Amino acid sequence: MTYELPAAVEVGGVEYVIRSDYRAALDILEALSDPDLEDQERAFVVMDIFYPDLPAIPQADYQAALERCFWFLNGGEEEGGKRGPKLMDWAFDFPRIVAPVNRVMGRDIRSLEYLHWWSFLSAYMEIGDCLFSQIVAIRSKKAKHQKLDKSDQAFYKANRQIIDLKNTYSQAEQALMQQWSGQ
Repeated sequence: MTYELPAAVEVGGVEYVIRSDYRAALDILEALSDPDLEDQERAFVVMDIFYPDLPAIPQADYQAALERCFWFLNGGEEEGGKRGPKLMDWAFDFPRIVAPVNRVMGRDIRSLEYLHWWSFLSAYMEIGDCLFSQIVAIRSKKAKHQKLDKSDQAFYKANRQIIDLKNTYSQAEQALMQQWSGQ
């Protein structure tokens, strides 16, 4: 069992301070979804956000440093298992996530100067029945091609703009689509 909330990780036998606030983690998750970044750029941006002293890490240890970042984002667990359909987007869904997390935490997390990512993640896992959980349930049914019952259909029709995840395209893809459409 892990009782401590890490503020540093070990990479190549050296301990490096990390940005452990939930805001930094959300920035990292947003960078990982940025369609305008190539894989190598994305990895560098992620590590630059996560490690305040990135230049101190030898380039030979960058892969291990990135793996430790993902370990941290996963709440201290190794990644594993098969990925299912995308049911949420941290940046898009944050306005609907923050209220139930606030309820679980008993305070407005945005007003806190600091909140460890793992504490945020624990609260997120306990949000229970709320608007966001209803949105995710409908997304899940749609991803599995399951029929929505009448109440879900009505909710979906009234709230499609917050349920349907937006496709994100790089600037090059957007330019290409504009050329094709003649706009």
